[in-house]
Order: sequence, then C-alpha cells, then structure tokens
Amino acid sequence: MTVQITFQSTADFHAWEEQIVRACSMILKQLELEHGTFTVVLTDEETIRDMNDKYAGLDHATDVLSFTNGETDPETGIPYLGDILIAVPIAERQAAEYGHSTGAELSLLAIHGLLHLMGYDHSDDEGKERMWTLQASALRSLGISNLAMERS
Repeated sequence: MTVQITFQSTADFHAWEEQIVRACSMILKQLELEHGTFTVVLTDEETIRDMNDKYAGLDHATDVLSFTNGETDPETGIPYLGDILIAVPIAERQAAEYGHSTGAELSLLAIHGLLHLMGYDHSDDEGKERMWTLQASALRSLGISNLAMERS
C-alpha cells in the first residue's frame, strides 16, 4: 500500500497526528485502498469558519471539511484524494459534550473526512447508513466504541 498522509498543523496540534494516522490507516485498510495521497490540516476555529464560508457559503465554523481533488501525480500515477481540515477546538468541545476523548473525536472526524474524499456522502438515508457503518467499524477496530454516531 502506498498511501501517504501529509500533515499541515501548528505545533499545538502535532500531538494528535499519530492518532489521526492510525484512524485514516484503519479505514483505508478496511476499504482496501491501495494507492493515494491526501493532506490533513489540523486547524483552529476561525480558519475553518473562513474556509466553510469561502467554499460552501456557510458563515459558521464546522468540525471537519473535505475538499476532493482527484488528480493523479503524472510521475507516480498515484491519485491525490484531496484535503481534510479538522478544527481541533471544536473536536475538543464535541468530545466533552459527547463524553469521550478528544483523540476518539479526532479519529471519527478524520475517518469521516476521508470517506468524503473517497466519494461517500450522507445526504440521504442510504448514504448515511453506509458511512456510519464504515465509521463505526473502523473505530471499533481501533478500540473506540463509545462514540455517539447519530450526528449529521
């Protein structure tokens, strides 16, 4: 497998990178993705709000955004799946609200964002069921089983 994850985060957020790599690697393994690269950006609330406003027309912060790319590196032939932005302060609040660790919440958000990069969507009941099942399976494999999955 030649999946490459590139992180762009401030020093404050580097502590979460290993947890996110484990989460992304688990869902990629379960989906049997052989090749691909993507970037995970761990960011603050203001930055993700600005990106949500600029690209989705929604002037509010959100926990995770995914930007699909789909281009292929002409030298390697490996697809660039896109970028995942995760607002760490929002993840911290959600973890406290739902009663689990920040690491568990970040794992969920990374998996969720990566599934979006791979074309999964939860805009209808069938798509939501498929995504939530994949998320829950990957999280269980990581030893995380107490997450509240019924969020939109």
